[in-house]
Amino acid sequence: MEIARELQEISLDLSRGSCVTVGNFDGVHNGHRKLIGRVMAKAAALGVPSVVVTFCPHPLRVLVGPHTPPLITDYEKKLDLFEALGVDLTLMLRFTREMAAQEPEEFVRRVLVDALHTRELVIGYDFSLGKGRKGNFELLQRLGAQYGFATERLDPVIINDAVVSSTRIRDLIRAGDVWDVRPLMDRFYAIRGKVVRGMDRGGKLLGFPTANMEPRDELMPKPGVYATWVQIDGQVYQGVTNVGFNPTFDNARLSVETHILDFDRDIYDWEIRVSFVHRLRDERKFSGLDELMTQIRRDVDLARQILSAPDARL
Repeated sequence: MEIARELQEISLDLSRGSCVTVGNFDGVHNGHRKLIGRVMAKAAALGVPSVVVTFCPHPLRVLVGPHTPPLITDYEKKLDLFEALGVDLTLMLRFTREMAAQEPEEFVRRVLVDALHTRELVIGYDFSLGKGRKGNFELLQRLGAQYGFATERLDPVIINDAVVSSTRIRDLIRAGDVWDVRPLMDRFYAIRGKVVRGMDRGGKLLGFPTANMEPRDELMPKPGVYATWVQIDGQVYQGVTNVGFNPTFDNARLSVETHILDFDRDIYDWEIRVSFVHRLRDERKFSGLDELMTQIRRDVDLARQILSAPDARL
């Protein structure tokens, strides 16, 4: 997959046209996958490249500021997912206030027509672009008729009687309902980050060493203890992950600590990926080390049972 961050960087041959979708695609959930799949099918039928146009930073980060919700999927992972789906070109444009103030007609002419030579545009049911969100389906249809491309709008994807959306997924993760996220994304919710030194309590005090993550700018699940899959250097291990403040030790800052089952290697400074499968319990304060260690053993046993189930496979 080719990745371009400026129109001038595009080297893919688009002389015969392209099939395009545009959006933020936070989470690359099943609604997004349906859009991209439709683009790829149309591109294959026409014999032209498939193109995803997206934005960095997320427009809300620019328009609202730092108090916007964390991302479900960071930009690097988003690109990985696009590539895995078979997209030919991702155009990740830098979003600015100037772009937000741009009339939709200008974006269509400059990006979709002059740069991408769009023949087919596929958008989501709630898509709009440009100043005042005026670039809706009806306007895009009219512009398409003017410039020679067709516009198709897809209906929302419904799972468990509700629309699949980034907001719904974000709410589930924040509530700790990570098991319910998988049907909406076709994968478990995951975060990744570098392993850093913690307080050295897990191994020395408790006999359960932990990998302490330095997560990226991604959404954190509700504090608690989770059964997880841990990916390290291409290998997958079972794990028990605590997200929270370690109330037994009165930590002041949020931490993500994972006890990796049947694993004994030094992985400081390594990047790991933790996929959240099922929430085991709330984080709570214990009377002492013995009670905490007993609970951790129970957590490990329960995690093994959950992760051994066929529908819990990564």
